Amino acid sequence: MKIELHQILVREVIAGYKDSAEEGVVAYGGKLDIRPKYQREFVYTGKQRDAVIETVKNSFPLNVMYWVKTDAGSFEVMDGQQRTISIGQYVNGDFSLNERYFHNLTNEEQNQILDYELMIYFCEGTDKERLDWFRIINIAGEKLTNQEIRNAVYTGPWLSDAKLKFSKTYCVAYLLANDGGSLVNGSPIRQEFLEIALSWINDGKIEDYMSKHQHDADADELWQYFQDVIAWARKIFTKYRKEMKGVEWGRLYNKYKNVAHDTQAIEEKTLKLIDDDEVQSLKGIYEYILTGEKKHLNLRQFDDKTKRKIYEKRKGKCVWCKKTFEFEEMEADHIKPWHEGGKTVAGNCQMLCKQDNRTKSGK
Repeated sequence: MKIELHQILVREVIAGYKDSAEEGVVAYGGKLDIRPKYQREFVYTGKQRDAVIETVKNSFPLNVMYWVKTDAGSFEVMDGQQRTISIGQYVNGDFSLNERYFHNLTNEEQNQILDYELMIYFCEGTDKERLDWFRIINIAGEKLTNQEIRNAVYTGPWLSDAKLKFSKTYCVAYLLANDGGSLVNGSPIRQEFLEIALSWINDGKIEDYMSKHQHDADADELWQYFQDVIAWARKIFTKYRKEMKGVEWGRLYNKYKNVAHDTQAIEEKTLKLIDDDEVQSLKGIYEYILTGEKKHLNLRQFDDKTKRKIYEKRKGKCVWCKKTFEFEEMEADHIKPWHEGGKTVAGNCQMLCKQDNRTKSGK
């Protein structure tokens, strides 16, 4: 990783400053991409933004910034986006500080801001080096998400198209996932929709997928996959319920997309599980129906008082091996299992040693 420190005046950095909202922000005579197209929007609060301007006006030190040099010789902001936009917006007259806009300042006050030296590191290196370095420096200020860090590294036509589909306010991915009831958690502009789709399509190996497709002309493969996942989820579970939001639909789709399902039977089973007081996680119902794994339901467990009562009643003896154990060496077990209608009540509780309980339950 090659890193060079440069001291650049504010007037040079914000030369040609242009903020096109979600279309991106550029400066430095058009050579600096402050916020690559469809990256996250400005997230500083008014207090944070004002603090940046006060720092510059008083000639106090501002944290260093990092720019990545592209193959074309231009730059992209790796770290310092929010600070740079704060300065650009103030000089551009987008907001006032202490009821004074930039154009209300005296020439001396204006030049004090414009002649402020920003400490900027120019960075060149491989994708991996840039990614590792970005993670290291992302320790202060307005924290970037993991996906925002990846986006700063794997730039190119594929990412621009992916952001258009997954990262814009009310983007097509957001509209699709929310049509008829939301299925996906997160905010598009914080790159969470894009991160989820990437995690689904490549079994959690997001960087591998982005690296492989970085120079593709578009992100149509990812978009088509996302559409298939959402359509499949709505087809299997025909009645929407709020607990469906945030389920790992892509992971389930990858494994069960070719399995035939009786949607009417699934709806009946869903209603039965919702009505079951033993089921503590309604969100887990959807994974349980497809996987058959009870762990997703977070079934009720016997409380300590009930376990102690049964332990004392049996004088510490394991029901199976008949040996005596300390309380901490035993576990509560349902005499009649849940899938046969057993309830988590004292009359259905027995104490087994840990070995026998695991043997019985197949753990």
